[in-house]
Amino acid sequence: MSFLLEFSQQIADILPYARTESFPSKLAVLFKSLVPSDNVMIVAFHSKSLPIVEYNDNPPEDRVSMIDKFVAGAFLLDPYYLAATKQGKYGFFHLKDIAPSGFDESEYNRLYYKLSGLCDECGYVLRLKDNDKTFVHISLGQIGDCESYNEDCLQKLSDITPLIDALIKYHWQEKEVESDSQLDLREQLETALESFGTSILTERENQMVQMILHGYSSKAIAERFKISVETVKLHRKNAYAKLDLGTQGELFNLFINSLINIDNYEGGDPLISYHSKATSLDI
Repeated sequence: MSFLLEFSQQIADILPYARTESFPSKLAVLFKSLVPSDNVMIVAFHSKSLPIVEYNDNPPEDRVSMIDKFVAGAFLLDPYYLAATKQGKYGFFHLKDIAPSGFDESEYNRLYYKLSGLCDECGYVLRLKDNDKTFVHISLGQIGDCESYNEDCLQKLSDITPLIDALIKYHWQEKEVESDSQLDLREQLETALESFGTSILTERENQMVQMILHGYSSKAIAERFKISVETVKLHRKNAYAKLDLGTQGELFNLFINSLINIDNYEGGDPLISYHSKATSLDI
């Protein structure tokens, strides 16, 4: 059976499941039949709600907690989320083509990829509506001691983007989910990220912290702000001292914990309410 005939039959087989709960799992099976993939995760980003994991292949136990953190706020640092929301990029991408310089050494990469065994990722970011904040991210990952997705696999997945885009729109476009209140929860978290540490740090120190959280290396930060690497390290050292931190891991955890503990956020540095709660619990 030719590839085209087999692929056409697979599409015909999953079409009846569109707009049913079984569709995401059927879509995952389709992708695994096309290219070697150990894990498929499908996440829907609706306009005002936190992300919803629509499908995930039995993730390793040590990855479950990271997925919980991802939904709670770590998604703000994900290269695919940033490609869509900050750069307006939609389509099919290999992780290495959209990740910032230094991402391999970032805490997000260490916790989300290295600890869970993911060695490579590619995937789709597909908009559900024009000029809207709704989109779906389909992540295809390889786990263990493996090589990156080869060019043939990437080209095959890229070539079917229009078809996958049409399927995604047909299944999810009528399933828009609104939060229980009128609050835009995603916008709240994005504002909290931008304001993280501003009550303690100088403007330049805050810029360094933002870049570090997003996975940029000291060299990339230096190039962005046209300063020396040593100056970047000095700002980082001063910022860590003010935040009472010693490592990038502690910075990442402080950021996530401050977001998770947000309650009735009305703007400003989320660390203020976080430290306030921590102090009250100690009393």
